Amino acid sequence: MDSDGQFCSIHTHTVFCDGKDNVEAMCRAAYENNLHSIGFSAHAPIEKQIGAQSDWNLKDERVSEYVSEVMAAKERWKDKIKVFLGYEVDYIKGRRSPLDDDITSLNLDYIIASVHYLFPKNYNTKVSNEFFFTVDGSKEEFEKGLSEGFNGDARALMHRYYDAQIEMIEEGGFDILGHPDLLKKNCGGRNYWTEEEETARQREIALAVSKTDIIIEVNTGGINRKKIHDVYPSLSFLRIISEYKIPVIITADAHCAADIKGNYNIALNTIKLADIKEHIILSDKNNKELIWQRADISKNY
Repeated sequence: MDSDGQFCSIHTHTVFCDGKDNVEAMCRAAYENNLHSIGFSAHAPIEKQIGAQSDWNLKDERVSEYVSEVMAAKERWKDKIKVFLGYEVDYIKGRRSPLDDDITSLNLDYIIASVHYLFPKNYNTKVSNEFFFTVDGSKEEFEKGLSEGFNGDARALMHRYYDAQIEMIEEGGFDILGHPDLLKKNCGGRNYWTEEEETARQREIALAVSKTDIIIEVNTGGINRKKIHDVYPSLSFLRIISEYKIPVIITADAHCAADIKGNYNIALNTIKLADIKEHIILSDKNNKELIWQRADISKNY
C-alpha cells in the first residue's frame, strides 16, 4: 500500500540508554511532527558480552522497565500514532548477536543490527579496553584503537569493519541494517584507504543484503549531531544499494525529541540522487509479520 507521504522514526534512543529524553517526550514529538509511527531501539545490553562497562547501552537490570515503558506508550498513544518496541543490537562475532536468547525472548517488534564495536584479530584471547573500541566514538578513541589494536594499519581496520557486517548479515535475525558506513565518522578527509577498495566492500554488503529480507536505513543521525555532513550510507553507497533494489527506510537515529525528524529533507534528496524511487515506512505488525508501506518519492516530493 502506498503512503500519503508520511514518515516514521524507528531508530530512536531515550534515557534508557544514551538518549536525552524519555519515551513520552519522544512519542509526543513524533505525533507533533505528523509521523506515521515511532519505534524505540535502545542499544541492547552489552556489558556481560564484552566484559567491560558501557555508558551508552541499556543496562541488563533495566530491560524489563524499558519494555514495560514502551508497551505502556503503545497503549497511551494507540489512537494517535503507532508505537513499536525494538532494539539496536551490536554485533560482535561470538559475543553478541540478534539471535541471542535474551534478545529473542523479548518478542520485539523489530531489530536494527549495527557494528559499533571493533575487535582486532586477537580479541578471542585478550579482551581489555586497549583491544576493542567503538568506531564512532571520539577521535581519540578511534586513533587509539587504530594504533594499539591494528598497529596503525587502517586498511586492516576497514576490512575488519566490513567483515563484521558481512558476518552479521549472513547470521541474520534482524530486520534493518544500521548505518552501514558508520566507519566514516572518524575518517573524514583522511586517505586511510582507497575509495575503490572501500567501494568493493560496500558492494559486498549490498550483494549480501539483496539475498535477504533486510532493509537498509538512511540515517540522518550524524547530521543531527553535527558530526558529519551527509547521511549513512553515503550517496555513492546508496547508488550501489539502488542497483540491487534493496528497500530503504529513513531514520533520524534520534537521541532527543528535537531530532525526531531531523534532516529528513537531506535524506530524501540523497536517495533521489541515488535513483531510489521510494522509501518505506513501518506501518503495523500483524501477529509476527511486520507491515511496511511504500512512499513513492516521485509522486509525493
